[in-house]
Amino acid sequence: MPELCCAGRRWQVATASNLLDALIQGGVPVPSGCRAGSCHACLVRCLEGEPHDLQPDLLRPEQRHAGWRLACQCRVEGDLSLEVFDPRRDGLAARVESLEWLGSSVLRLRVLPERPLRYRAGQHLLLWTATGVARPYSLASLPDDDPWLEFHIDCSRPGAFSDFARQLRPGDLLRLGELHGGALHYEREWAERPLLLLAAGTGLGPLWGVLRESLRQGHRGPIRLLHTCRDGHYLKEPLQALAQTHDNLQLEWIGADGRDRMLDTLRPTSRRDVALVCGSPSFIEACARRLYLAGLPRGQIFGDAFIRANRGDVP
Repeated sequence: MPELCCAGRRWQVATASNLLDALIQGGVPVPSGCRAGSCHACLVRCLEGEPHDLQPDLLRPEQRHAGWRLACQCRVEGDLSLEVFDPRRDGLAARVESLEWLGSSVLRLRVLPERPLRYRAGQHLLLWTATGVARPYSLASLPDDDPWLEFHIDCSRPGAFSDFARQLRPGDLLRLGELHGGALHYEREWAERPLLLLAAGTGLGPLWGVLRESLRQGHRGPIRLLHTCRDGHYLKEPLQALAQTHDNLQLEWIGADGRDRMLDTLRPTSRRDVALVCGSPSFIEACARRLYLAGLPRGQIFGDAFIRANRGDVP
């Protein structure tokens, strides 16, 4: 049976065991969220040995060369010596710049990293608390224009990170983990094409960044943004201000009672539309299905789903 060595422990596991499960069963506290390779919370570094990686393309080549693997996507085929991602050693320190409630349940968190972070609008970043709670959030800030990194945190329900975020104060220290790309982005070649931005709840956060990126690059095609939520449209005023200065931006506000009707009537304006969707997996699936059935090619529909907690490992 293969032997694992990690965090000062040695133990045997069954061949072909999932690496994340084997580490947790061995008493190594590895955070995890999606178990699909999306959140990047379960990063481990291989010091000796190599697991069977089912999704090698989920990490950048330089990360893989440095030995990093996503434990949830690996199977144990032989002896392994590993170390778990340590935010104090491997992460980037950041100070809380400001906190502001946008409505009753959305907390806008702005942090200043100790050194500049290169990213693009719509990417995800893993946030770590001092107690080792890790949670991936989409960036709502605009690279180069905003001096801070901005996140919109849904605090409508209890959660280890959202409960922690409620207690934060300016000047508090956080650690930033893995930065990775999601599906939401803006391409220069879309400049003349219609953009359809569909957001549910705080799915508006990354689309707020992508929208501003498109306008900064001088997008000339029509942009239609629809936001559906239960507790109020928390960016309504700044979005309306943008619409007043950009004639090609159209805004639509949909309450919880109008969501099904919106989905039933959702249509692209043409087969040239590019659709960016962010929200729960069910919201993205419903939007993508409706748009595809209405004639929009799948390759022009980009969706990022919220990652929910997995057995409490990541809130």
